[in-house]
Amino acid sequence: MSVENKSATIPPKHRRTRWIVFGLLGIVLLSAVICLLGIGRWLVAEDPLQKAQAIAVLSGRMPMRAMEAAKLYREGFAPKVWLTHSTEPGAMLKTMGVSYVGEDIYNVQVLMHEGVPADAIRLLEPPIINTADELLAVSEALEAGKGTSVIIVTTKVHTRRVRILWNRLAAGRGQAVIRAASDDPFDPRRWWRTTGDALDVVREFLGILNAWAGLPLRPAN
Repeated sequence: MSVENKSATIPPKHRRTRWIVFGLLGIVLLSAVICLLGIGRWLVAEDPLQKAQAIAVLSGRMPMRAMEAAKLYREGFAPKVWLTHSTEPGAMLKTMGVSYVGEDIYNVQVLMHEGVPADAIRLLEPPIINTADELLAVSEALEAGKGTSVIIVTTKVHTRRVRILWNRLAAGRGQAVIRAASDDPFDPRRWWRTTGDALDVVREFLGILNAWAGLPLRPAN
């Protein structure tokens, strides 16, 4: 039996069902592509600037985040700048007998170079491993100082996850104003064009899924 004859023997009801299934699959595929292309813009979630008790610089992307914090300090948005202290790679290098000057030390120098006086800079404790640890340290410092708000400086692609984690871990300890470094080159509309941006998007999306799931995945020891 030829293909034409075989197709002709398919009842109209079945042919209609087949086309409906194909149509639905096409809609699902198109929706997935649209969501994938738009995820870069969704990940960028900044808040309007307002005055706060302090400006907290999240670790990473040195010196960009510290430079943005210094800019906000000079503009009068907060009288203090807080830095976090990462345990790695210092802890690992110490076991190898290799001396290491932490990122926070360099950030202090960047801040002072950009006009922030030493007495306006505070290094938060305890040492941190990941973003969740950082936000807990920031929220505890805010609560201890009886503050009501803090500006948290990070990079564009990281802002959405920072907001989700703050709402999950620090609710009731004050308001977080999430801001991205203005010099951040991340392009949310065309994030797939560079490997760096693409890797950032994948990492942030997986991090958000982990946060939504209740942080079941923990940093490796």
